Formats: sequence, C-alpha cells, structure tokens
Amino acid sequence: MSEPEDLIQLHPDLQSQWTAITAHYDRIGLSHSQNPLWNVSFEELRNYPDYEPSIFIFNNALDDLKKDEEWFGAANQDWQDVVKFINCKNNFIRLAEKLNVNVPRTLCAENKTQLTNNNQEIPFPCYLKPSVSVDGVGIYRCENSSELDRALAKLDNNTPLQIQQEVVAHKFLNLQYEVKDGTVEPLVATEQILDGFAHQGNRYPTADQPWDLVEPMAKWMAQKGMKGIFAFDVATVENQTDCFAIECNPRFNGASYPTGIAQKLNIDSWCSDNFVTKYRSLNEIDLDDLEYDSATKTGVILYNWGSVLVGKLGFLLAGSIAQQEELRNLLKQKLTSS
Repeated sequence: MSEPEDLIQLHPDLQSQWTAITAHYDRIGLSHSQNPLWNVSFEELRNYPDYEPSIFIFNNALDDLKKDEEWFGAANQDWQDVVKFINCKNNFIRLAEKLNVNVPRTLCAENKTQLTNNNQEIPFPCYLKPSVSVDGVGIYRCENSSELDRALAKLDNNTPLQIQQEVVAHKFLNLQYEVKDGTVEPLVATEQILDGFAHQGNRYPTADQPWDLVEPMAKWMAQKGMKGIFAFDVATVENQTDCFAIECNPRFNGASYPTGIAQKLNIDSWCSDNFVTKYRSLNEIDLDDLEYDSATKTGVILYNWGSVLVGKLGFLLAGSIAQQEELRNLLKQKLTSS
C-alpha cells in the first residue's frame, strides 16, 4: 500500500526477506516504499515529524513507552480517543443503540460477576466476547448455559465482556471507510471468508453493500476526529431485509491490505486468503507461473509476507471465482509439496 517516498517500519527479523519481497513487487508492477526502517519502536516517529503517521493501533509492540504515546497524543488526541472508544465492543453497542443502528441482542458487562448478577435471559446460541479483542481471540460460541460457564471460566474475573445473540447470517460483510480532510467516504465493501468465526480472507466484489446501516456511526467517528481507514463488520440475513452491525475495527483491518493493492493495480475481481507453508523464508518459494500478470489481471500477490518466519502467508488471488479456486489449489501444492 506504500509509495516509493514513504518510510515503513519493519521488525529487524524481516530484513532477510526484503530482497525477495521487493523483487516480487517489482516483477508485478506494484510500487512500494524504498525506505525501510528496521525498528518498530513507537519512539521512531519522533525522528520524522514532517511525515504523516499511519499506524495500526495506539500502543507500542515491544515496550511500555507511555511517554511516547503521550507525545504522539498531544497532536492526535481526538484520533486516539475515538479509536480507544470504538475499539471497545461494549462502547460500540451502546453507541449503536444511541444512533439507532441495528445490532444483535447484546448483554454488556464490566466483569463476570456483573454478568451473572444481571438476571437477564441469555439469548442462546450466543457468542461470549471480551470487550476488547483482535482477530477473534478469546471469542467463544456457546450453545447452552454449560458451554457458557466453561467459556466464562477461561476469562479473567475483571475482563469487560459481552454476550451477543448469534445471527444466522447469509453473509458477513466488511464495509471500509476512509476519512480525508475530515470527511468520511465509503471505500469498498467486501464479503468475509470465515474459518469458524475467525477471519480467513475477503472477496470482492459483492452485491451486498448496506452502507446506510453504519453511516451514522461512520459520520460520528469522523466528527470525533477519526483519521485514515476503518471498517465495520456487518451480518446480512438471507431472504430478509435485516442487516446487523457487529463491530468496528478503527484501523487497517484484514481487508485493507488486499484492497489497497487491488486499487493500485486496478484489479476488479479478487479474494484474499491465508496459507500455511513448510518454508520459513521467501527465498525458498518460487511463485513462478502463478505470479500476478497485469495483462490478464490474474495471478497471486503476496501481501502478508513477514509471517513466513512462522510458516504462514497471506495472498491476494486475482481473477474470476473459478480462477481464484484454481490459484488456491495450485498455491497450496506449491507451498507444501517437496
């Protein structure tokens, strides 16, 4: 998603992969940063005050550098505040109710004790969710009270949480917005590819685009100082007009990276997916004839590449749905066969 003049912070462990990934991007015609900084400290932002920051979340990945967060917040306090607020699933539900945005029946609690003392009827089947979670971590589907009790036992006593009624959804959508000069605009709608309730990938295009559902929340966030790209997860119910807002990701999310690449290369049909591989270096992987071809607008593009160190990779698969499936099968063979 970056451009040649951008600076990009990367972990020093990834330096060994830089030549291989940039060669891949150069071959397919994807512009990218030429200026990696092999340091992921939040403090590094201090050294480049003339650059506009683009960050995933407002905390340091390695150290507790509260003073640096305070320094950054001095110029971006509204942005920090709205991200922290809406990143809390309980705050999201309360705001949705205030703005008359349709959400599933949800019980919010500050801890397990408050939940058990609530005396409200639990809407089974349901999902137990920590109020703050990323990529489905700590989320449990509960069919009955016994399963709920077992799931609750896995959470700390003081963890804010919610219980949300399961939506029997036809599709789960990702609706991305972007704030430019204080104005919020729809960016792109994609259909989520799920593995259980964990995000596996996204598909574009999708006929379902219920922007009206979450527009009040998007405008509220822009008014409160949101910047950059953010997204809503939305459930649609088959043969009904109902749609439900599930949560907001106030940052780049799983769909943002393939979306950004597809827009730069004018790819109009694609999906993203995650793969496991026996390899632990990009230098060992030859994408060869599977690599994206701008003439046919088909092929694979590696976008989540740092995770190769632990045997995982994220690819954009460009082409029709049938071509995507063929690419998926060929890619699995290439990544796992001897």
